[in-house]
Amino acid sequence: MPRFKPYNHDQNAMVVINYQDQLQPGTFEHAVHYLIEHKLDLSVFHPKYRNDATGRLAYDPAILLKIILFAYSKGITSSREMQWCCETNIIFKALSCDTVPHFTTLASFVSRHADEIEALFEQVLLVCHEQGLLGNELFAIDGCKMSFNASKEWSGTFKESGEKREKLRGLIRHHLLAHYALDEAETEADLDRDIRRTKTILSLDAAMNKVDRFLKTHSPRMGRGRRIKEVKSNLTDNESAKMTTSKGTIQGYNGVATVDKKHQIVIDAQAFGEGQEHHTLQPVLEMVEARFKKLGIAENIYQKGTVVTADTGFANDKFIGNKVDQPQAGPKGESHG
Repeated sequence: MPRFKPYNHDQNAMVVINYQDQLQPGTFEHAVHYLIEHKLDLSVFHPKYRNDATGRLAYDPAILLKIILFAYSKGITSSREMQWCCETNIIFKALSCDTVPHFTTLASFVSRHADEIEALFEQVLLVCHEQGLLGNELFAIDGCKMSFNASKEWSGTFKESGEKREKLRGLIRHHLLAHYALDEAETEADLDRDIRRTKTILSLDAAMNKVDRFLKTHSPRMGRGRRIKEVKSNLTDNESAKMTTSKGTIQGYNGVATVDKKHQIVIDAQAFGEGQEHHTLQPVLEMVEARFKKLGIAENIYQKGTVVTADTGFANDKFIGNKVDQPQAGPKGESHG
């Protein structure tokens, strides 16, 4: 019989690793590291920090950005999973300099710095322009529906929410009457039943108060379709919406991205709380035009022969063609500047 060298997985080893060597030129992680360290101005994040004289040291925004951006490139959006990667993955360890930010730190950084991250996106776009990565000849627009952490059960029109409130009130009255009837509980079983009923009443009361507060502090949400009508609000996240997808109905957002053809650089990305896309064309095109003008890339990008493509779901007769300086409808869902 042949003989082989023995091996054993159950052993420890001390390995010397230089984290800089893990970030090899030509890789995405090296590009992220280089851009953040040498090209981007991160001072936009500084005003949010208040630990100049007192308080504990904070994680440098450069470290958090490297972790988050590299994680996004791998399809990782969970802050808990990002923390786990910093503990176990050598590339994440190299980008984070062997630090392990808590998942709440990562999540808070993203949620608290929306405006600053948008400003950073524009810096990246300017770097792409300086490197000749933008062709500015063809922009492609498309969207996808993304589920969000908001319960579909809390969606409905104001009429439906009012009906739910009355139904909850009726259930509370029903359980209260049964609760009063058991006030003279004599057996242990009766007492356990009484406790469960009390918890049910408290839960129903909290739900009814949630609906009541929403109805008193919000107005009906109107859609932007061809026929203006009320759309369902959501008590958990009123900016999200119910959307029909190939995988069923979700509660979430319609993410719309604009991509430059030359090197597939994303030049704009927005989220809209409606499943229909026809009303999103105008704000997307206006945002791209304003951003390119602000960055000095083009005074009016659509007057330079730029072609914009989008599928028929983005067609909007009220917008396309109503201004001379806006794209005109073309064949096969294209718009031409």
